[in-house]
Amino acid sequence: MLETLLHWDHALFIFLNGFHSEYLDPVMYFLTQTKPWIPLYIFLSYLIWKVYGKSCWWAFIAIGLAILFADQFTSAFMKPYFERMRPCYDPEFSDIIHHYGNCSSKYGFASSHAANSFAIATLMYLLLKVHIPQINWLFLWAAFFSYTRIYLGVHFPGDILVGALVGALSGLAAYHIAHFIFEKSQSNFK
Repeated sequence: MLETLLHWDHALFIFLNGFHSEYLDPVMYFLTQTKPWIPLYIFLSYLIWKVYGKSCWWAFIAIGLAILFADQFTSAFMKPYFERMRPCYDPEFSDIIHHYGNCSSKYGFASSHAANSFAIATLMYLLLKVHIPQINWLFLWAAFFSYTRIYLGVHFPGDILVGALVGALSGLAAYHIAHFIFEKSQSNFK
């Protein structure tokens, strides 16, 4: 079963990694970085402030927790534990994949990019869905942001899918923990 999943993962990677062109390479490399998305993060912060006002502090605690959970679980636990080489380091793929930019650390399972972006998308959805139903478009952003890693040759689709799952669970856990803290603080001041 695991061998079949790995075969499908490799085949899907080769297929998805094949959608590249010289003019898109620097664009995708730019869009896989954090800096181009700073305006989006500022906009999301504004939406939180607009919806929650002075009570927005708990939402920002949730954001910090979500990123902490997602990033640390993938980077500090999963990557060293599973030791699955990134495609750009794997000799089986070095001659057949398209790789552009920095290959990063040796191991890639699970993707921290996917975990962090899906943690943010999930958390923003939970925080804002009632007031801003269109916020679900953030899942498309998280999927695109994660795909850049396959395009650049640094993650297999399985790394992305598991990272997205870790991110969604991290966002969910962070939301409930921060909301619990908020509710406790409100009841203490009554």
